[in-house]
Amino acid sequence: MTDTPARPHWQGHRDRLRGKLVQRGAEALDDYELLETLLFAFIPRRDVKPVAKALLSRFGSLSGVFAADAKQLTKVDGVGTTVAAYIKATREIGARTGREEIAGRPIISSWTALLAYVRGQLQHETREQFRVLFLDRKNQLIADELMGQGTVDHAPVYPREIARRALEVSASALILVHNHPSGDPTPSRADIDITREIIDALAPFEIRVHDHLIAAKHGVTSFKTEGLI
Repeated sequence: MTDTPARPHWQGHRDRLRGKLVQRGAEALDDYELLETLLFAFIPRRDVKPVAKALLSRFGSLSGVFAADAKQLTKVDGVGTTVAAYIKATREIGARTGREEIAGRPIISSWTALLAYVRGQLQHETREQFRVLFLDRKNQLIADELMGQGTVDHAPVYPREIARRALEVSASALILVHNHPSGDPTPSRADIDITREIIDALAPFEIRVHDHLIAAKHGVTSFKTEGLI
């Protein structure tokens, strides 16, 4: 009589973790467990707990894992190009969900969702980006557009180009957004100066700058809250 092959230990672990998710909800799972449940679908025949923990160790947090580029992800043992692609797709789903949270209603009344969206989009970027949220007369989002991308500490920004684009999309107001890859969201003198230049470029068209947000690993700074606008 042939013995039945022993069931791999990780199969039982998967069943228990799925049961925990269904019975207690996703909020009951630790970060590495949430990552495990995602990896279950893409790595069907392997214990993925070490992979999940290695990803968190390398990138520091769940948001860091999802913000990492595909080449960085594949440097982790057990993560191939397919798994990396699905992780990036999952991040994009989160980003689009975040945009939906702030779309179709006044951004001013959705401030918490806006800060979460901005931080999620930019806090882990390794190069500085300058984005503009163009708003209509009801302060609803028309577009979120990248207007400048540069090095670890500088992104070229052209106030006249921002004014031109605002007129093209018929914006009545806008919110400036950029990141500090250093991790410190404190505005620099250059940040303050370029904000003033953009405000001055838009003034003749009666287009307001509601705020300038700086996103970094250690938080989001609002120029309006700090009294800089």
